[in-house]
Amino acid sequence: MVTMPARRIDCFKAYDVRGRLGSELDEDVAWRIGRAFAQVLGARQVIVGRDSRATSPDLAAALIRGLNDGGADVRDLGLAGTEEMYFATAHFGADGGIEVTASHNPIDYNGMKLVGRGAAPLDPEGDFATLAALAQSGAFAEPARRGGTRDFPEARAVYARALADFIDVSALHPLTVLVNAGNGTAGPTFDAIAAELERRGAPLRFIRINHQPDPAFPNGIPNPLLPENQPMTAEAVRDHGADLGVAWDGDFDRCFFFDAQGNFIPGEYVVGLLAAAFLEKHPGEKIVHDPRVVLNTRDVIAGAGGQAVQARTGHAFVKRAMRESGAIYGGEMSAHHYFRDFHFADSGMVPWLLVVELVSRKGISLGELLAERMRAFPSSGEINFRLDDPAAAIDRVVAHFAPQAIRRDETDGISLEFPDWRFNLRRSNTEPVVRLNVESRGDAGLVAAKRAEIEGLLAGS
Repeated sequence: MVTMPARRIDCFKAYDVRGRLGSELDEDVAWRIGRAFAQVLGARQVIVGRDSRATSPDLAAALIRGLNDGGADVRDLGLAGTEEMYFATAHFGADGGIEVTASHNPIDYNGMKLVGRGAAPLDPEGDFATLAALAQSGAFAEPARRGGTRDFPEARAVYARALADFIDVSALHPLTVLVNAGNGTAGPTFDAIAAELERRGAPLRFIRINHQPDPAFPNGIPNPLLPENQPMTAEAVRDHGADLGVAWDGDFDRCFFFDAQGNFIPGEYVVGLLAAAFLEKHPGEKIVHDPRVVLNTRDVIAGAGGQAVQARTGHAFVKRAMRESGAIYGGEMSAHHYFRDFHFADSGMVPWLLVVELVSRKGISLGELLAERMRAFPSSGEINFRLDDPAAAIDRVVAHFAPQAIRRDETDGISLEFPDWRFNLRRSNTEPVVRLNVESRGDAGLVAAKRAEIEGLLAGS
């Protein structure tokens, strides 16, 4: 038995680790997480990667020491995206994987994403909860041996080939694609994929902006979902005459799209687009979606002869639903996209490859592909509220609207549906906010009116 002093650790969230540096997450916490991970999972081989933040190398080094001290051998990807860790964990048969990343959180945060064999998420109420309790208690068992570590850069070429296999390169038309890595982790990995596509003869031209990883994030934390972060990509798409634009968050497990006019494409319409593309090739398959914005997605899936499966918001829950149902694809409006043929994991690189192939096959622009769907099912976009008493505020909204609802769903937060509109109101799994989404069947004015009405109720007016 190796007993460390007990320590309260506040960075364990619903299904991953995120915390403020110094007060919630430091090298001691990282070591404890590695030590506990090795013990709880009985892990003998673990994949580790890290994002481009300034603190990630030191946290990753402490995590690796903990894994080694717990008896696990580590294959270190170095600077790599979360999905590269997922891929390497599953493809190379490791017992688990950990990515040191704070994704799109503020610069004074960092965190970790943890998976088991096959890149399967840890059960929030099982291994993840046990790991958290052991890390805090410090009551570690003595391993039979100490593990070792070796660098594993060769994994990227294998990953790049697997990604290129997702599309038929011979179907591609000449397209100009603007990519914005946001000075995050995406740049080097994108270059490996682009090189593999070029080797296969893909007629694509790429314009790269903010491409080099920079821990100072001179253009702000890469989170293209924020409206204030979208103009840079939009303007660059127009300036370069690109056919479409792609932007990523810090660890590139999410990607965001812009059409040729620089218009931002909300994530729920990308979910519908990819669902239709998969069902065209694989009729009757299951598609998993989250419960926040669903009208367009349900309509697309039904029209294409697929089967819709609803899951709670969050990667651990969507992946579980996909594995249980065998779904070919899963999507969240927050720009997380999951693929059965990518070990049921999410990827920020597979979606843009599929969209480029789809635009080529259809012979029309991304904007034209989506215009009708966006008119048919307008939505508000996700609105976030920081409230003094979230529970009471949500209760006011429910009490006001529930008597008129034709459908009530509590898969995640509360969703109330009416003959011609719908809303979802939920507390975030990872941040201290309440999130609202409003959508309708063909009536953008109704969306605006109901959004204003709900905002008033949340504020107590």
